[in-house]
Amino acid sequence: VQLVESGGGLVQSGGSLRLACAVSGVTLTNYSIAWFRQAPGKEREGVSCIGREDDFTWYEDSVKGRFTISRDNAKNTAYLQMDRLKPEDTGVYYCASTRIFTPLAMCTVQDWWDDWGQGTRVTVSS
Repeated sequence: VQLVESGGGLVQSGGSLRLACAVSGVTLTNYSIAWFRQAPGKEREGVSCIGREDDFTWYEDSVKGRFTISRDNAKNTAYLQMDRLKPEDTGVYYCASTRIFTPLAMCTVQDWWDDWGQGTRVTVSS
């Protein structure tokens, strides 16, 4: 399984970015997807998660109402739409996948996720 993130960049506070996670080697339909981020000087944290059958989505409290996770199985790609960005959203964003049925509680557990992308950097200026 290979995951490749794209879509990061520099944006002003209040702006938007859409991150993409292109998955190859497997069919995305069978996989749960999560987005994590690592801010400068901080631990990596879970941001959002979607079940493999789209049976649930989860968002970290600070991004609720601003970020939207989705997937396009035909394109084998997952997305994270980020609106009303804030400087505290700055960091490197990673997507991760697992074929294992994922309960919502595992969205933030990094060891749960089998495969990771290399990350894409998001910088939000004030």
